[in-house]
Amino acid sequence: MPTQPLSIVMLGASGAVGGQVLQTLFGQQNVARISLLGRTPIPDLRAEGIVIEQHRIDIHHPDTYRELLPGHTVAICTLGVGQPSKVSREVFIEVDKTAVAAFAEACKAAGIRHFELLSSVGTDADSFNFYLRTKGELNAILESLQFDRLSIFQPSMILTPTNRYGFSQAVMLKVWPLLDPVLRGSWKKYRGIRVSELGRAMALNIFRENSGREYLSWAEFKAIAGSGK
Repeated sequence: MPTQPLSIVMLGASGAVGGQVLQTLFGQQNVARISLLGRTPIPDLRAEGIVIEQHRIDIHHPDTYRELLPGHTVAICTLGVGQPSKVSREVFIEVDKTAVAAFAEACKAAGIRHFELLSSVGTDADSFNFYLRTKGELNAILESLQFDRLSIFQPSMILTPTNRYGFSQAVMLKVWPLLDPVLRGSWKKYRGIRVSELGRAMALNIFRENSGREYLSWAEFKAIAGSGK
């Protein structure tokens, strides 16, 4: 665990996973400051002993946040369009790839050593699937930046307590947990993960000793979420 209190910057904290990351971080003693970058402030955020700063930015224009990054030690990015099938390919690329890559590049230039990304299982820059290929291309960009530590979280189905996106998600939330018994061995990475566990894993992972590149999936989420305070 890091001996010095951490200063964390987050992009995408208003989403389901980002919100769970925040709630976990608020309960940690080794966090000094959390800076949240987004379009609108999140109301009623309080955490004893932690300085919370919120900054209104434009994710497509790094000049609106670049000067806010120096002094942070960790960056956590959970930014995404939410429902890729509901937006054009151009919009998906602009948000999930271009904006995230620009944020990562700015973080690297600002001296941030550890970068965490919420990605997806099955990402591959050579995939025939547009979604997985785009995510894989982003991963490759992040790898090329050579952070001291790069943590890429690759969940399959994220199980939220409520249906956020309509009928298709409602079906998935009911059916996906029933697949756990048949998703064994190397297939465990396709098991659904509760959003609370995923967010907790992303938060607690920054306190674990590691370096270089790490790709994390279901088994790692469960192990990390079950550890620590």
